[in-house]
Amino acid sequence: EVQLMESGGGLVQPGGSLTLSCAASGFIFSNSAMSWVRQAPGKGLEWISEIASLDDSTNYADSVKGRFTISRDNAKSTLYLRLDKLKSEDTAMYYCRRGTRYQVLSNRGQGTQVTVSS
Repeated sequence: EVQLMESGGGLVQPGGSLTLSCAASGFIFSNSAMSWVRQAPGKGLEWISEIASLDDSTNYADSVKGRFTISRDNAKSTLYLRLDKLKSEDTAMYYCRRGTRYQVLSNRGQGTQVTVSS
């Protein structure tokens, strides 16, 4: 059974930083592309970043490019998302999932809330 557990969210001021983690189990993590998605209050799900399994190549949505960094530690079966230069519009529930933007391979985890506010 695929299990994904996100953590690391919180309340942060505009311009601040956070690092989110996603602990994965139930599948061979090193063989799987992984993605982060988010859902802001009253809005739909937004894909924001993905990382490949073979070469760790990355892709980002324009809304976060240059501010967020996705990475992975295959030895720990953990996915990360570093959030820098946070804006109020980054306020959302953040989720990880297996797959890429266009090939979704699992459900999301339970999510971790990021709130950007002064």
